[in-house]
Formats: sequence, C-alpha cells, structure tokens
Amino acid sequence: MELVFATYNQHKLHEIKQLFNASFRNLEEIKISCLAEIGCHEEIPENGSTLQDNASEKAWFIYNNYGKNCFADDTGLEILSLDGRPGVYSARYAGEKKSFDDNMNKVLLEMKGKTNRTACFRTVISLIIEGKEFQFEGKVNGIILESKKGKGGFGYDPIFLPDGYTQSFAEMPLEEKNKISHRGKAFIQLMHFLKKSLNG
Repeated sequence: MELVFATYNQHKLHEIKQLFNASFRNLEEIKISCLAEIGCHEEIPENGSTLQDNASEKAWFIYNNYGKNCFADDTGLEILSLDGRPGVYSARYAGEKKSFDDNMNKVLLEMKGKTNRTACFRTVISLIIEGKEFQFEGKVNGIILESKKGKGGFGYDPIFLPDGYTQSFAEMPLEEKNKISHRGKAFIQLMHFLKKSLNG
C-alpha cells in the first residue's frame, strides 16, 4: 500500500518515516510517499477552525485531486494562560511566513511574567483509504519554558518541557521524543490501525 503524507515539512516527514520504518520493518505493504513524489507542489488549504477540520481538509484535498490514499496531520500548542492560543494557528502564529523563531518569540513575549505556564501539544491525523476517513489524536502535557533550550526538533520544541522530563523536546534524541510526543502517540494509533487492516 502506498500512503502519501500530505506535508511539505521535512522535519515531520523525517519523524514519521522513522516511526514507520521501526514499526513496519518486516512489512513491505507500506510505502510512505511525500508530496513531491506525486507531483504536488501547490499550497494545500487549511481553512478549518479546529485541528480535526484542518487535518481532514488537507487529506481530502490530496485524495480528491491526486487519487492517492493519504494521511495529513495538524498540530497545535495550547497554552492555558493564553486561553488555548496559539492552538489551530500555531504554524502561523506570528504571521504567514511561518517562522519557527518568530512564533516562539511571540509566545515567550506573551508569557512574560506569567506563573501558570501549563500547556499541551495536540496532533490530529486524518487517514483516507479508498474514500473512507479515519481520525487519530495524540496529546502530551507540559509547560512553556522561559527561554529556548536545545537545537533539535522544530516548531515550538525548544520552549516545551513535557511533564516528567528535564529536557525540552528540542534537547531530546528523536527516538525518545517520538515515544512520548503528541505526534508520536497519534501515529502509533495510526500504525496499529494499519497493521490490523493489513492483517485482516
């Protein structure tokens, strides 16, 4: 089975391919393709008001326009003292150019002086196979650090400290992060679903 991952984000693609390779190393039925491999170079719409809506919209766009079984994700950082922001707008919180540093700097500025730094990351995945949609969700709780820590990861990873850990997501090895992250949890559900489907 070929599955297209509907993202241009090479960091996400790397994380997900590592997860799939670890889970399906003995199965040849699953092949993950990127958008470039199917000739998709256009902007994929994200007009939803929720993570579920955005993930669904992106997946259906690929399925309807390219006829490929696919999956898409949408992720949001939800901060309690910012009333859940940046949430669904996480990727473009500081503007449409979608700069990781600009987004983090805006959050750190808005969090300055706040004592309640509770936050969570949520990922929703929409999988479309033969015109049927399935959704999976992963969540991890933590806090927003007062400054950036670590050089790895992407997005808000340098300012997010997961509960029970002393390293930010950006300080963790990718394999460790994948075990506990919101995206990792959602994709583990996706992979369990695919394994069950393949095994009948």
